[in-house]
Amino acid sequence: MPQLANQELNSFRAFSKPLIANLAKLGIRNLQDLILHLPLRYIDETRITAIRDLRLGDSAQVQGEIVHAEVTYKPRKALIARLEDASGQLTLRFLHFYPSQINQLKVGNKLRVYGEIRHGFFGYEMVHPQCKTAYDGAPVSEQLTPIYPTTAGLTQPNIRKAIEIALTQNALAETLPASVYLGLNLPTFAQSIRALHHPPPDANLSALENRATPEWRRLAFDELLAQQLSMRKHYALRASIDAPAMASSKTLISQLLKSLPFALTQAQQKVALEIGHDLTQPHPMQRLLQGDVGSGKTIVACMAALQAIESGWQVALMAPTEILAEQHYKKFETWIGALNIKIAWLTGSQSKIEREAALTDIASGRAQLAVGTHALFQDAVSFAKLGLAIIDEQHRFGVQQRLALRKKGEPEPHQLMMSATPIPRTLSMSYYADLDVSVIDELPPGRTPIVTKLVSDERRDEMLERVREACIAGSQAYWVCPLIEESEALQLQTATETFENLKKNFADLRVGLVHGRMKPAEKQVVMLAFTNGEIQLLVATTVIEVGVDVPNASLMIIEHAERMGLSQLHQLRGRVGRGAAKSTCILMYSKKQFSETARARLKVIYESNDGFAIAQADLNLRGPGEFLGTRQSGVPMLKIANLERDVDLLEAAKRVADKLLRESPQAVEQHLQRWLSHGADLVKV
Repeated sequence: MPQLANQELNSFRAFSKPLIANLAKLGIRNLQDLILHLPLRYIDETRITAIRDLRLGDSAQVQGEIVHAEVTYKPRKALIARLEDASGQLTLRFLHFYPSQINQLKVGNKLRVYGEIRHGFFGYEMVHPQCKTAYDGAPVSEQLTPIYPTTAGLTQPNIRKAIEIALTQNALAETLPASVYLGLNLPTFAQSIRALHHPPPDANLSALENRATPEWRRLAFDELLAQQLSMRKHYALRASIDAPAMASSKTLISQLLKSLPFALTQAQQKVALEIGHDLTQPHPMQRLLQGDVGSGKTIVACMAALQAIESGWQVALMAPTEILAEQHYKKFETWIGALNIKIAWLTGSQSKIEREAALTDIASGRAQLAVGTHALFQDAVSFAKLGLAIIDEQHRFGVQQRLALRKKGEPEPHQLMMSATPIPRTLSMSYYADLDVSVIDELPPGRTPIVTKLVSDERRDEMLERVREACIAGSQAYWVCPLIEESEALQLQTATETFENLKKNFADLRVGLVHGRMKPAEKQVVMLAFTNGEIQLLVATTVIEVGVDVPNASLMIIEHAERMGLSQLHQLRGRVGRGAAKSTCILMYSKKQFSETARARLKVIYESNDGFAIAQADLNLRGPGEFLGTRQSGVPMLKIANLERDVDLLEAAKRVADKLLRESPQAVEQHLQRWLSHGADLVKV
């Protein structure tokens, strides 16, 4: 099997320095990157259409002579020209133009133009068409013309020319054995690349642009396989790294369970056993613990912490917000304070004396458990014997942050990541292929289902009355706003304005405000007052989305719900329904902003309390990049494959990845070099 030579990857000798610099802006650093820089769409310049045959809404190529051209100034400055062929005339309109274009459109010049047909004041017109000088009998293109992603300073002709050079450099060899593709009915890599850069005139334009052709499927499979190979390599690498082998707990976990006022669900018991087994192994655990809002992940994490502590190791628990970190600290104090375990509390808002005391306790090993925010992985923090790192809402932390915490242990500590945003199956198979995943798939008994209602903001007065009734009856309520200060562009109700209005409306109620721009200490005071029942109505931004646990809060109003993502709405809704009282979440929407997409999103939330179903719908609507925040995660992002469309290819890639790693390691390296030659190496740390 031919291999990719290094010069094939790196040879840009034929390119100028400015071209190389512009290509680098697009992430193109070698010939393989260049041939995998695939078209966004295609235009059909294989035929010339007579002006009389043009149809509204079509895109077409027309050739003729300029018979009129002028720069007009009303209603706005524009360059207007009339193009004539033997069958009629067509208006060309340019709202932004240069002197060179005025020169190109002089009367008498013959042009070939391509654009979309629109209705104009003088009949059919093209706005900002592509124009090039033509002559009678000039040949038309023999293939569809690709349009590539580009950047400032890089024209389509320049990209096409660079790709043409790359395609002549023998950079299209297969990287993997032919057996990998048996039964998939896919073309070769070379056939696929050539067909996508040079599609024939009879190619199905719709299938090409929807990436539904065999050629697109071949490249999608290769990309998915590269992702699987990369992540499975990391998974295998972990087995060769030393980590503390922690014996199963003999006393602490048993004492904890006896003291709890509730029993673990079967799902909690199952995942606790999985995590407990991982901790006994001499290589680092990398496990993602996921479960819906309120499924009881924290107590499972507490059991893991006790196993580590009983084996003589320290534990770090890191949360993304001070509110959530303090909540964990208090829960752990309640659960394990009586077990003679010292817990250190470390956040950015502490006084210098408190911080120094916590740092000393952690460094000496006197504190067996350290709970905090991002402050835990700062250079000043030194652990005596870190054996387990627990990271809550792990997707909120960047790769470097998670890595920094892991580097504080020697040997490498085990890592337990928790997420209340359920991960759809296809994401779990692809972006989490290097992790072990545990799922708590049932809620504790006694939870009353949350009633969700969709209400127009025209019924605001009704909602105000509902809040008053709930608070007077002894419950507490949230009023959630998406912004904290006025934005003329969005014209959304703001938290500060809402807070002032609600204070006036509810002179008889105690109203509080919390948002992301408050100092941590200020937030803490408000949240503590709400938790203790001193505040009846809490006006908040989405800072309360994660982890806030106030069992007496049974009503939530979410303003401009149409503006929020599904997973975020589901997380917010999970702040109520945490006690025995019947709870309601009201999604208030603006009729002016209520698009069909917004309607479809809110319908999903209205009809389902299943976090996995909601997460799948959110993935379909937003795509994996936005869903996971993978700009921070270090996972190689997919550019060609689509997890919703290409599930069968993902299954096939998953099937062959481990076998390839065992039997063809050199081919694997070649394949990764092609697809991830400068991809992230920090996979899911």
